[in-house]
Order: sequence, then C-alpha cells, then structure tokens
Amino acid sequence: VVDNAAPEPEDIVYFPQLLQEAGYQTAFFGKWHMGNEGDHPRKGFHHWEGLRGQGEYYNPSLNINGKRTKFTDSTYITDLITDHAVDWMKKQKKDKPFFVYLSHKGVHAMFQPAKRHRGKYKDKPVQLPPSYDLTATDKYREHGIPEWVKQQRHSWHGVDYMYHGQFDFETFYRSYLETLLSVDESVSTVLDYLKENGLDKNTIVMYMGDNGFSFGEHGLIDKRHAYEESMRVPMVVSCPSLIRAGSVTEALVQNIDVGPTLLEYAGVATPKHMQGTSFLNVLKGKAQQHRDKIFYEYYWEYHFPQTPTMFAVRSGKYKYIHYYGLWTQNELYDLEKDPHEMQNLIADPQYKAMVKDLSAQVFDWLQTTNGMQI
Repeated sequence: VVDNAAPEPEDIVYFPQLLQEAGYQTAFFGKWHMGNEGDHPRKGFHHWEGLRGQGEYYNPSLNINGKRTKFTDSTYITDLITDHAVDWMKKQKKDKPFFVYLSHKGVHAMFQPAKRHRGKYKDKPVQLPPSYDLTATDKYREHGIPEWVKQQRHSWHGVDYMYHGQFDFETFYRSYLETLLSVDESVSTVLDYLKENGLDKNTIVMYMGDNGFSFGEHGLIDKRHAYEESMRVPMVVSCPSLIRAGSVTEALVQNIDVGPTLLEYAGVATPKHMQGTSFLNVLKGKAQQHRDKIFYEYYWEYHFPQTPTMFAVRSGKYKYIHYYGLWTQNELYDLEKDPHEMQNLIADPQYKAMVKDLSAQVFDWLQTTNGMQI
C-alpha cells in the first residue's frame, strides 16, 4: 500500500488474520484510510468499526460490521471509539486472548479539539524550531537545502500558506495539542481497564503514530518528506512482564516490524512473505540493535503535487535523501553533528564515496523490494 488512494491487493494478508488462526479475537475501531476511502470491514477482524476516509471529528459515521451508523448530539469521535473498544473488550471471554486496533482520527487536520479542551493552550507560548527561518530567505542556498523545500513554504504544507491559508502557525500548533488531549485520555481509559481487570501485566500496549509531523522545521508542516520530524514516528510500548519501565532504546525499527513483533509474542510464526522482523528482543532488553539502517519511500500524490517522489536511507548517524523527477540536489546529513538537518553535505568532496555507496543501497533496496523502477 503506497498511498491513500491505491486499492489494496486482493490477496493481501493482514497480520490479524494470523492472530485469528491462533485463537485470538480481533477488533478494529477508527481510521483505516488504505485502499481509497472505503470504510468496509477488512480481513482479519471479527469486529469492525471503520471511518470513511479521514472521517469526522464530530457526529461521525461508523461502518459497524458492514452497516453504516450515524452518530449525533455532538458525539466526539475519540470518545466514541474509545468507549466502543473498551465495551468490546468487556464482552470477551476471560480465557481467550484478544487483539484490539484502536486507530484514532485525532490528530489529523483539520484539527478539532473536544469541547472540553478548546482554548486550553490559548495563552501558551509557541517555540519555533531552529530551522524555521532557514527557507525564509535565500540563505537556504548556502546550506544546500533543495529549491522545492523553499517553494513548499508557500504551499498547503508550508508555514506561510498552511492548508491554503486556513490557519496561522500558532493557532495551528495549539489546536493540534488541544486535539491530542482526548487521545491522551483515551490511552488512560484503555490502560485503566486493563489494570482493573488484571490484564495489564502481560498485555502488550503499543502506542504509535502512523507518521511523524513537522511543526515549522525547514518552513514545513504536516508530513510527506524525509526529514526527521516526518520520517520518525512516535512509539511507546508497555508490557510490565516483558519490558523494564522507563527503558529507552536507539534501535532502528520500522512499521513493517510491528506485525512480526506482535506475532512472536503471540507464539505465531512470521510468514516468509512479510518484510518486517520482530524486535521483541529489543523490548526485552536482550538486544541493543535491530537494523543497521532503515529505508524510506514517498510517492508523489495527485492531491499534493508540490511534494516530489523521494527515497531515503538512514543509519544511526547519516541520512541520504534521493529525489526522483527533480533537477535538484539530493541531500546528506550527519545526524549526530546536525540533528536539525540544516547543513546538506552532498557537495562536500570528503563524502563523495559515502554518497555513492548510500545511493547504491537505495537502488538495491528498491530492486529487492519491487519498488519503483527508476
């Protein structure tokens, strides 16, 4: 699945199908948004409550096991699907394992906080990131930032014309944080249920985003680029019997590793066709590394034509970004010395051999994964 619009392959196997075969009861609640706008039930879930496309914050419609239901009276989506998820868990047999995928609408633009959270941060100052003004003048050239990034500043995904002028930056930032508060409450509700029912010790709870997000870095907002703010995804994992509380790891993992990790914990073998690998040993503290590098891909979208197709490879120290279809420079960053990615090293002679090697790695990866033929 390479974008929001392409159809899902008919022969695709979702990892919850494998959990079903192992005796798990499975349920999905919320935003799916793969395979175009469809909210219809997908394979692998005994119970399904899906939003159409992005869904709505207030008075949403849910496709509940094939029947669309409209909710009114200022129903707020985060509260609704949280309550439904907990209600579903309450109905499960105590001697049967279960898997819940609670996929929030929040926080997706256009942000709408719950009524109880509106204005909570209206007086809080907004701190701009170090690279906010980097593309505001021609000084971006001396830093080696590509021209398309400069132009993006005045687009749907740029700070000077965000969402076609519907927000100013500070309103946008505060509204995001206020919208996130209901998601915080949702997490607490789920964790409280598990604890109250003696399920907290051995249940893996994986909290993550489906993407990173920029708040003014390089003059950008939203996602769809290979800088750290977009490429990195929040992830917190809890399972007291397995994971030491408060532990942190620098291991490189990807979203394709989530399924195999949960499968291994459930005692289910990962099929050979799955590209990801389990990072359960990292969670247990038995391994400090998982991958020596990760790859990134973004394909041009009709609705956001200002952002090009790009590919990237990232190790613990360096990141190389390759653009397709642009007569512009690629990018190389030393993430240890330059964590805000403000000085492109691509033209520095001392990195010539490294750039050649990283470029070859990207193309080899595309070939082995049947990626874009370029």
